[in-house]
Amino acid sequence: MEQDGTSAKPGHLEVTARRGDLFTPDCPTRQLLDRIGTKWVSMVIKVLADDDPQTVRFAALRKRMPGVSQKMLSQTLQGLVADGLVTRRVENTVPPQVHYGLTDLGRSLEERLAGLRDWAETHMPAIVEYRAGSAGVASG
Repeated sequence: MEQDGTSAKPGHLEVTARRGDLFTPDCPTRQLLDRIGTKWVSMVIKVLADDDPQTVRFAALRKRMPGVSQKMLSQTLQGLVADGLVTRRVENTVPPQVHYGLTDLGRSLEERLAGLRDWAETHMPAIVEYRAGSAGVASG
């Protein structure tokens, strides 16, 4: 990051917000959550982390992610590869075999997502209970 708080690489979003500037579109936290805030991203990262340091073929990855369509998995993987979180390796076979794995950057994100999963497993029962208790109550 340069001294003025900006950084950019070709093909990447420019980050100009400073820490704590959460409400601007160029806030790093906001940008990250926009990129990784889907269930499919966290699931891909978890599955790849479980097999680390090996790589996982597309079909095996899809099989371990119930409910994901081929199109959605492909789009998710493309985004993760573009962001430098996942590697993609194609074997020159007929048909081509495509393997995916986590980069060091992806592994560092998985560590943070593991903490979020732990928090969810601990606190979701309370959230479900609160929601059930507030069902039918008008907010005001």
